[in-house]
Amino acid sequence: MATDKYWVVVAESSHARIFRCNRPGAALEEETALVHPESRLHAQDIHSDVPGRAFDSGGEGRHAMSPDTDPKRHEAEVFARELIAHIESARTSTKFEELIIAASPAFLGLLRERMSSALRQRVIHTLSKNLLHENKATITRQLGPTKRGVGRKR
Repeated sequence: MATDKYWVVVAESSHARIFRCNRPGAALEEETALVHPESRLHAQDIHSDVPGRAFDSGGEGRHAMSPDTDPKRHEAEVFARELIAHIESARTSTKFEELIIAASPAFLGLLRERMSSALRQRVIHTLSKNLLHENKATITRQLGPTKRGVGRKR
C-alpha cells in the first residue's frame, strides 16, 4: 500500500473520522471512522453504582461521596488514548507522512497530551474546532491551505 502524504483527523470526545489526501486543500477520501459510544452516555449511566455515603466528621450529617474524576472526562480520555494509538500505529506503519487535526477544543487538548514526540513532529496543523459533522468540502475549506511551518498551530 502506498503512503498517503497527509492524514486529516476530525474528532470529538466520542467519534473520529480519518481522511487521506495527497496535499492540503485536495479532495478528502475517508480512510476510517472510530466510535466510542461510552462517551455519549450520561454521567449517571456511566457509573451505574450508587455513590458511597459518608458521615460528616463533626456532626451527624450524611452525604453522597462523589467520584474523583468526572465520568464523561474519563471516557473522553479513554477515547483519546485509543485514537492516538490508532494514529501512532499508522505512523509507524508509514501510512501517512504528515498529519492535520481538527477537534473540539477540550478533546484537542487531550489528544495533544497523549502524542509521542515522533507523532508531534508529523503534525503540521491543528484547528481547535469541532468539524466532525461537516461534509468533506466544508472540512477542506475550514482547514484552509496548510504547508509545513505556515499556519501551523500548536
